[in-house]
Amino acid sequence: MALLARQDASGLAGALITPVTAAGGGDTMVGGQCVQLYINNGGGSPITVTLVTPETVEGTLAVTDRAISVTNGTFKLIPVPSRYNDPATGFASITYSAVTSVTVAAILGTATP
Repeated sequence: MALLARQDASGLAGALITPVTAAGGGDTMVGGQCVQLYINNGGGSPITVTLVTPETVEGTLAVTDRAISVTNGTFKLIPVPSRYNDPATGFASITYSAVTSVTVAAILGTATP
């Protein structure tokens, strides 16, 4: 897994975002308020992006991971709040059903009133 460094786009002028190739074994990032995962699926088939959910309820009941479909030739911005950060590592884990022609970026934005 590769760590996606957050790119700060919180300023009033925004920022130029530089996506990287998605890692075959998945990626990690630090989730938080106003943090988003940018996914660009340049491949010929839809993919599934999965945010691993480290939470449990009632002590042992695991919360299901969040799976998001990204159709081919499109991109999505997916919110990644801190609830996805694993308490043991401090990182959110992301997996992809395929990585051919997939680029990603971790973006820190800003809340607007």
